[in-house]
Amino acid sequence: MMLINDAFAQAASSTAQSDAGWVTLLPMIGILVLFYFLLIRPQAKRAKEHKQMVEELQRGDEVITNGGILGQILNVSEAYVIIEIAPAMEVTVLKSSVQTLLPKGTLKSIEPKSKVLKSKTTKSATSESNKAETVDETAEVITAEVDKNIEKK
Repeated sequence: MMLINDAFAQAASSTAQSDAGWVTLLPMIGILVLFYFLLIRPQAKRAKEHKQMVEELQRGDEVITNGGILGQILNVSEAYVIIEIAPAMEVTVLKSSVQTLLPKGTLKSIEPKSKVLKSKTTKSATSESNKAETVDETAEVITAEVDKNIEKK
């Protein structure tokens, strides 16, 4: 009778070892699932959205390139895009280097103040009376900015 009990004991220990093998693999499988849902899947989704956005680019769209250049698309070809970054200044870039599509009118809304002042002076340069008024306006703007800087200090 003693021999039979030893045989049962050996069989029970071998099944316990095989169950322990699966239990040690569960954390590894859990980490892989976690990586998939937190890293791989969102990155693939962003890549798919970017590819679709690049394929749908058209003339007149306002974009930002990977280099941070803002401009309006003038022409779209199979692999390249011609972007106007300033009046009469065009840049040719790869389609894939377009990072973001901006809403229409964004470029006009972010026009720098110095550019606005320059455009006022160039428009009023045609008449002498307007020229004097623009100089007065510019002097008032500069005075107001100086006053603000003094108040901050």
